[in-house]
Amino acid sequence: MCFSATASLAAGTFLLGFGVMTLHMAKRRHELAYAAIPLLFALQQLTEGVVWLTFGPGLEPLNTAAAQLYSFFSHVLWPVYVPAAVWLLEDEPPRRRALGATAAAGLAVGLYLLYTLLADGIVARPTGQHIEYDARHLYIPVVMALYLLATTGSLLLSSHRGVQLFGVLAFAASVVAYLFYARWFISVWCFLAAVLSMAVALHLAQRRLPPPALKP
Repeated sequence: MCFSATASLAAGTFLLGFGVMTLHMAKRRHELAYAAIPLLFALQQLTEGVVWLTFGPGLEPLNTAAAQLYSFFSHVLWPVYVPAAVWLLEDEPPRRRALGATAAAGLAVGLYLLYTLLADGIVARPTGQHIEYDARHLYIPVVMALYLLATTGSLLLSSHRGVQLFGVLAFAASVVAYLFYARWFISVWCFLAAVLSMAVALHLAQRRLPPPALKP
């Protein structure tokens, strides 16, 4: 199986420990939100593990609750959280203004998708060895464009190379997920992004390196 309960639970468990490590790597308060990204992905992947395990008779209420919690991460949290976390890291005023715009876009998309989740709910189905989430509102072109702007564009706008690298990897993963797993885009992209969130440690490690010594 390409993706499964085992894959989700294993990724979530690993990222739980990795996320604790990145939180300890953050030495300044404004770094904490960015450092917490792997930990939040860990919770999301563990939640999808529960979704996998509750496809069965009598488990429908638990499956629905787990699918809704997972979709809160994928639809609402990430477009709001990511640009805000990157904005907190940024020191350059022009980039902060641009990041403020992406944060506003992310907030708008997140609130819209929260409304659709509350109004319509979410249905998760195991199809083709993946989980399909019935989320037609996310695929509206303007919604998807603003979602990508908030979640990957904000990373690319950062002045920090480690953050930019995470943005490049996350955007590339979205393209791969859409081209090869369009029906299961949400599940596959979130899984890939969760694994790639280990790049968060690169920025925190680079920031802690001492500046190179000046040559005489």
